[in-house]
Amino acid sequence: MSDVIVIKNFINGQFVESKKYLDSFNPATGQLLARVPDSDANDVELAVAAAKNAFEEWSSKDPSERSKLLHRVADILESRLLEFAKAESKDQGKPLWLARKIEVPRAVLNIRHFANTILCDKEMCINQPEDGILNYTSRSPCGVAAIIVPWNLPLYLLTFKLGPALAYGNTVVAKPSEFTSITAWMLCSVIREAGIPDGVVNMVFGYGPKAGEALIRQPDVSIITFTGSDRAGLHIAEVAGAMAKKVSLEKSKSEETVLKTQARMKRW
Repeated sequence: MSDVIVIKNFINGQFVESKKYLDSFNPATGQLLARVPDSDANDVELAVAAAKNAFEEWSSKDPSERSKLLHRVADILESRLLEFAKAESKDQGKPLWLARKIEVPRAVLNIRHFANTILCDKEMCINQPEDGILNYTSRSPCGVAAIIVPWNLPLYLLTFKLGPALAYGNTVVAKPSEFTSITAWMLCSVIREAGIPDGVVNMVFGYGPKAGEALIRQPDVSIITFTGSDRAGLHIAEVAGAMAKKVSLEKSKSEETVLKTQARMKRW
């Protein structure tokens, strides 16, 4: 990873060049690490259209088929664990041991967990014949899910949201943080290699107020899941409420660090 990485959007199973790019830097060295697409509303529209077109086929698959494909994603990701850990360390700035021992393995477990859970999830029926009451619960996918994740746990939080969305039959457009886009981009190649159908997972990169704003306002996005700041979360809640979208918000995300003057600094 000595050369500058040029990241591309992932739309309808293809890596797509961007008209404009942002610079992303290695936080440990300050050196240019990657060029990230500066996606706009047109890019988002293409991604959402691809997800919408893929929804019917994906949601109609038997849960066991979706489970098998997700297990393939987990297997391939696990086989490339060290590669992903090195990328996460350089891109996010965390120690390599942390990415290798905890965060990438947790990302694998996220996918596996939901691949297994979907096989155990059943429809429920409660019959009360003496009262003439029948309660029946059935779960169905929402449609196109927008996934917006922050910079502190790029791969882990992406897979934590991606896993259930796909397992339960939704299609996805994800927008990673513009500061930490590399492992999300790498995951796209894993998804394609695993045989996930084109359009089921799409990834657009860039600024929250630009690409993210366009994504949450897309009429064909049915559900939004977000982790990040209070300010952005409250804004998403307002937009989602006005458009009657389902929303999941994890706000006040922070990663404080206290350094003492006598600390013995060690570089990993």
